[in-house]
Amino acid sequence: MQKRKFSREFKLQVVQELLSGRVPIEVAREHDLKVDIVCRWRKEYLHDPQLAFSGRGNPCKEDTKYAQLERKIGQLYLENEFLKRVNNNMQARLADLKKTK
Repeated sequence: MQKRKFSREFKLQVVQELLSGRVPIEVAREHDLKVDIVCRWRKEYLHDPQLAFSGRGNPCKEDTKYAQLERKIGQLYLENEFLKRVNNNMQARLADLKKTK
């Protein structure tokens, strides 16, 4: 049997029905769901409504691209700082060489 997937909107609709006072078994039967799933959705929603039903932990392409760009910025920043230090050291050595001549 293939696992069914439900949209965030559908889950929110089911939870709203529960919060309006309907009995979980009644809502589950109406939507052809198991009672424990309906109760789990309600519990997840009550725990944190903003993050409830945000997905299966797979970030969307936009979030992934954003994270890659942030990592690249960090890497370039570190390389830039390293090159600045090397340049300062080389300038100091060059100045010392000019003074000794």
